[in-house]
Amino acid sequence: MEKPVFTGSFTQQEPIPEAAIEAAVAVMRSGRLHRYNLVPDDVGEVSRLEEEFAAFTGAKYCLAVASGGYAMSCVLRALGVGAGDKVLSNGFTLAPVPGAIASVGAEPVFVETTEALTIDIDDLAGRARASGARVLLLSHMRGHICDMDRLMEVCDTLGVAVIEDCAHTMGAAWNGTPSGRHGLAACYSTQTYKHINSGEGGLIVSDDAELMARAIILSGSYMLYGRHTARPPVDTFENVKLKTPNVSGRMDHLRAAILRAQLADLPAQVDRWNALYATVETGLRNVPGLQIVERDPRERIVGSSIQFLLPGWEEARIRTLLAQCAARGVELKWFGAEEPVAFTSRYDSWKYAPEQKLPKTDAILAGLIDMRLPLTFSTDDAALIAGIIRDEVQGAIRHAAE
Repeated sequence: MEKPVFTGSFTQQEPIPEAAIEAAVAVMRSGRLHRYNLVPDDVGEVSRLEEEFAAFTGAKYCLAVASGGYAMSCVLRALGVGAGDKVLSNGFTLAPVPGAIASVGAEPVFVETTEALTIDIDDLAGRARASGARVLLLSHMRGHICDMDRLMEVCDTLGVAVIEDCAHTMGAAWNGTPSGRHGLAACYSTQTYKHINSGEGGLIVSDDAELMARAIILSGSYMLYGRHTARPPVDTFENVKLKTPNVSGRMDHLRAAILRAQLADLPAQVDRWNALYATVETGLRNVPGLQIVERDPRERIVGSSIQFLLPGWEEARIRTLLAQCAARGVELKWFGAEEPVAFTSRYDSWKYAPEQKLPKTDAILAGLIDMRLPLTFSTDDAALIAGIIRDEVQGAIRHAAE
């Protein structure tokens, strides 16, 4: 009997909503794309987006910027991180996170990963003490959120400031608190494969007035910071405006207009992602040789991707599985490859960071498989995809036993 094949695309996103297209066209017709190019009495699309995202997260202040990577480097600079400083971060993350640390001249100190794909808090405490690092750039990698209550207790005790990378957790929460609201500041991405899509873009939120005043000046506000409406009080800028460099990375009105309608739709989109995630997870549960990544019930997830583990599988068998799934239309990514592939790399790929050894993380990445779940999929698609993976894993297990 011929095996079923999936014919959809793992990189095809949904169209931009009509309301967002109309708002973008209005901006283009105005010719006023720069965030500070405004008519009197109009705060502009960027400021409106900042107001709405601050309300969405419950933060006091918000700044829209050019990318998620810029958001992270901007917050690090605003916090005073610079050359030679050590910054803690996840051993399991993507290149823009250590890249942001390196961009300000600092050194990444990588922390071990648990089987839940979250930062190992015990290892974090040990590496913070050993390195003297006073900042953690915490990546909620692929949407997996650690025990944030315990993490903050440990970091507060050690005097470590927490910056959250929420590129994969916009709309998620830990124990009822929105992701990004535990640390000093949080950074989000609006790149195409994230939860709202402007091609590129980023957002910063914080309740710290001086940090956000520095971030606004850094982003290239010149002396126009008073036009921001989700900013700290104007007098906060007096101590920082002439001491903080302009490292331009503003968002423009066109991207902000595209994002505002999507932000309004995000809660409904989260429900759709989570239905896809639950369908795939159910289809893969109890498959011999395949380990589900169990989610903590205190997490409210955004299931825009799913991961599973193949414990003890050798490289050749994993590569065969990836090829067989690809032949049936299912695109899987593997974090165990020695060389980076497309967006996928691992901590020992980043040669700008000092060489470090994370044996626990190595063992997890060796069998870690990752798959996108775009909203162009239906739950029937998700069930078919899970069935294909299940069939191929079971086939590989049978072949190994022969």
